[in-house]
Amino acid sequence: MTAYWNQRVLYAGGQGLHFGIDFAAQCGTVVRAIGEGVVVAIDGPYGAGPHNLVLAHPNGYRSLYGHLLERPPLEIGQRIDRGDPVGLVGAPVGSTCDQAPHLHLEIRDVTMRRAYNPVHLIEADWRGLTLGLSLPGQRFVLWYGDPTLWRTLWDQPEIDFGGVARNAWQDVWAP
Repeated sequence: MTAYWNQRVLYAGGQGLHFGIDFAAQCGTVVRAIGEGVVVAIDGPYGAGPHNLVLAHPNGYRSLYGHLLERPPLEIGQRIDRGDPVGLVGAPVGSTCDQAPHLHLEIRDVTMRRAYNPVHLIEADWRGLTLGLSLPGQRFVLWYGDPTLWRTLWDQPEIDFGGVARNAWQDVWAP
């Protein structure tokens, strides 16, 4: 599982930050819906290719499942229950799964213009899922100007797509 890092060019639209959580998993692992919802986009314009899916949930949030192995076998408007299979884990490039297969999960608002930290919205054993990333010494990429920023999954900021870059610094280090 990863959070924000220093790829400000790659994530320019997301204020220079990685705006989701990546779950390492074997290629082809079944991806299940985090909650009930309705399919509103399949392979849409929201990134995280080669295949992705967006579910609209009754609470107003939308979940995006990215880097899927193949186009999900679902239809726009289809109702999904929590735990239903919605796709298969793939990789960011192509469908061969030879480059770091993982599931990219985002939580966004109804406009798809704001991303939220999933840790605060999904009840899960985040310490177990992250292999201890909340423990002292376990950090993401840090900025020399303020190394206390965004050190754990719990303190990651919300992202406004198209907003001013938050990760515009040149000097970073990764312990």
